[in-house]
Amino acid sequence: MGNCCRSPAAVAREDVKPSYQRAGGEPRRTAVLKDGNCAGAGGGIDDKYALDRELGRGEFGVTYLCIDRATRELLACKSISKRKLRTAVDVDDVRREVAIMRHLPKSPSIVSLREACEDDRAVHLVMELCQGGELFDRIVARGHYTERAAASVTRTIVEVVQLCHLHGVIHRDLKPENFLFANKKENSPLKAIDFGLSIFFKPGERFTEIVGSPYYMAPEVLKRNYGPEIDIWSAGVILYILLCGVPPFWAESEQGVAQAILRGVIDFKRDPWPSVSENAKHLVRRMLEPEPTKRLTAKEVLEHPWLQNAKRAPNIPLGDVVKSRLKQFSMMNRFKRRVLRVIADHISTEEVEDMKEMFKLIDADNDGVVGSEELRIGLGKHGSHIGESEVQMLIEAVDTSGKGNLDYGEFIAVYLHLQRMANDEHLHKAFAFFDKDGNGYIEPAELLEALNDGSADSTAVVNDILQEVDTDKDGKISYEEFIAMMKTGTDWRKASRHYSRGRFNSLSIKLMKDGSLNDSSK
Repeated sequence: MGNCCRSPAAVAREDVKPSYQRAGGEPRRTAVLKDGNCAGAGGGIDDKYALDRELGRGEFGVTYLCIDRATRELLACKSISKRKLRTAVDVDDVRREVAIMRHLPKSPSIVSLREACEDDRAVHLVMELCQGGELFDRIVARGHYTERAAASVTRTIVEVVQLCHLHGVIHRDLKPENFLFANKKENSPLKAIDFGLSIFFKPGERFTEIVGSPYYMAPEVLKRNYGPEIDIWSAGVILYILLCGVPPFWAESEQGVAQAILRGVIDFKRDPWPSVSENAKHLVRRMLEPEPTKRLTAKEVLEHPWLQNAKRAPNIPLGDVVKSRLKQFSMMNRFKRRVLRVIADHISTEEVEDMKEMFKLIDADNDGVVGSEELRIGLGKHGSHIGESEVQMLIEAVDTSGKGNLDYGEFIAVYLHLQRMANDEHLHKAFAFFDKDGNGYIEPAELLEALNDGSADSTAVVNDILQEVDTDKDGKISYEEFIAMMKTGTDWRKASRHYSRGRFNSLSIKLMKDGSLNDSSK
């Protein structure tokens, strides 16, 4: 049958197919991308592009400055190490990201994908280069920040949402860090840069995976029953932050953030809200409407009077307190992203090899899968003492086929997650990475060395982080202070996303186990 009567999203979705085959419980890696190698058979990325300095690093791979050898054009290349693509879910995530970037039409508000290819060591996404910096950094650098500026940014973000929804895509991870300015000019376009958690959808289709960053999650994501409306909620959270400098739903823990989201109480009393226009506050309320069917659509947001008359929005500075909050929020996010990157790097190949051996030991009948009893006994022997109901709950969380047992890839998801829940081993490793002299504290010089990105304000950034994290004000960060920082609204799901078939975390397990977070919203 041809494609004449099917949606573009449905056609594009066909490009995202499983790319691992398993035999005897172990994965066998095949080609990641449908269209093969870089620069022809056997070629590498270096045949066509010169990779220069590192621009950024995530849990999957590294983004480099990239130079087209033929045209000398400056680009960005996101290189995703195949060593870290350990399960079918990992590969499907990458394939879907590429498929979505190819599927979405060209837009001044979305970074363009020049080419996607792979060689023996990595998958490479060659993209338009954005050199203007992150959204909040630009706002903080400006001397004059107003409602009018916030309206301009919001319009761009919601235009991206509208484009995605019109083409059958839910973004699922809208947050300030995923928007960069194209260049350093005052009128530079703002561009969405990351579609790693985005997914194709059909009208009426609902999803259950808990995805995204805690601050920006819609309540229906926590309830595991959502559609494209979640993107409007996330954009509303960004708008709230743009107008006052702090998230609308905040707490000392991820569970606390979830409870605040489900309660849905929005504070319009703190500064500068009394001086913010009623139109702006009305739009925030309509975007943060807890009931998805009553929430504004992207089209309705763009037609709202505050955005329709954005050029006439108040041009009065929102005040230094807002800029100070935005700076602090941005700097803390930068530190946390660095810590999560260190944690991801410490999930070593050797550790995965150990898990492979453990799977073989637990799989007593050697049939390539483990049932709940095998899992309970096996994990007990290896120091993970959990009850049968918890084992069954975890199997249900990751076992998407409903077959009642786990294959090798699913086992990795369960075991790594249990490790994260059971102890702070990875946080200890991350802390040790920053604590170079091993004296039990992260000192200003050590923090500066780890975070220095060459910018003139690196010292100021470190001072801002210390001001926030160093609660006893002794001029350094203890392990206890470090832990407190990392467990405040940190996106642990994303840190371990490439192991998690069900994309679950301690929060989603709490929801599945006893529904207590849902109860708190009644």
